[in-house]
Amino acid sequence: MKLISVVLTGGGTGGHIYPAIAVAQELKNDPDFGEIYYIGCAKNPEKEIAERENLDFYSVNVSGMPRKPGIKLLLWAIELLTATFSSIKLLTGLKPDAVFGTGGYVTGPVLMAAWLLGIPYMIHDPDAHPGMVNKFTSKGAKSVSLAFEDAKKFIKNNNTKVSGNPVRSALSGTDRNTAIEKLGLNPDKKTILAIGGSQGAKTINDAISGAVRAFIEESGFQVIHQTGRKNFDDYIKSFYEKNPDLYANPDYLAKPYFDDMYLPLNAADVAVSRAGSLSISELNLCGLPAVLVPYPYAAADHQRFNAKAMEKAGAAVYLEDADCTPGRLIGLINSILNNPEKFSHMKKANIILAKPDSARDIVSELKKISGSK
Repeated sequence: MKLISVVLTGGGTGGHIYPAIAVAQELKNDPDFGEIYYIGCAKNPEKEIAERENLDFYSVNVSGMPRKPGIKLLLWAIELLTATFSSIKLLTGLKPDAVFGTGGYVTGPVLMAAWLLGIPYMIHDPDAHPGMVNKFTSKGAKSVSLAFEDAKKFIKNNNTKVSGNPVRSALSGTDRNTAIEKLGLNPDKKTILAIGGSQGAKTINDAISGAVRAFIEESGFQVIHQTGRKNFDDYIKSFYEKNPDLYANPDYLAKPYFDDMYLPLNAADVAVSRAGSLSISELNLCGLPAVLVPYPYAAADHQRFNAKAMEKAGAAVYLEDADCTPGRLIGLINSILNNPEKFSHMKKANIILAKPDSARDIVSELKKISGSK
């Protein structure tokens, strides 16, 4: 029997890349699939991430569409046309049985090329408010996977399912005690996780910096803080200049970035986070109540839609970026961790939203559409 070959495409941000990687991991474990290729833009993080997963990576150069008419829009149209021809050439050579796109600018020309060549394709949108590329390409897709129920109204496709965001397998294979032990934390203390993405979130960092002492000394909590790689040294220097007595305090673990993010996620009892789709899916899978602070300048304001959807489901508290102050954060975190009924309700709401079989369901759908060539 001929093995099914698949092209994955998606890029620009982790929210587009990591769902594709999670699907790639599931594809590798399925005996019906053979070659797995990744098409992205070499200037973006997907190249390094895909190659780290030992995926054959091919690059197509395309950028975001300018919002105003003019010479830049004309040049972008030429770039898009060139990228579509490059994608046609790539797909003609790779001969995949199906293409799977997770969003980002690079998916546009790749999925257009698939449509022109008659190759069945499937898309996945990770946000409560789908991106422009996915809204456009959903019409020709054989199947559409969504992370949020709220996204359905934006998609014009009869074969649409809410699968949740596929998350990498390591996340669900660790229990709290193991994670706490590996991080060198106290298993008897409630744990707060503050994250703002790989680059960090200044608003969250500033609020946590001002709240750490109250969390540790007044509430008896411990704090895991991913500051982001950007300006980590400056942040740490400033924090310990203001709080010299907290230097080397075991109840405050600050790092620029956790490569093994599954450890802090499984160690925590509550999170303070931006509202990117991938972060939310990880919170759901870990049953982690959260205070969500959407990035106010995200494309199409998608983080605000994500955070509102989580709050509506009872899984998180929505907090505007401008309102994210130490005092407000201390009050909200205490209101969750010191109220067992509220904490339990939020935890259950996250577990209900979690889709642990998302990657498997998507792979099953890819298997179905691969025979519709």
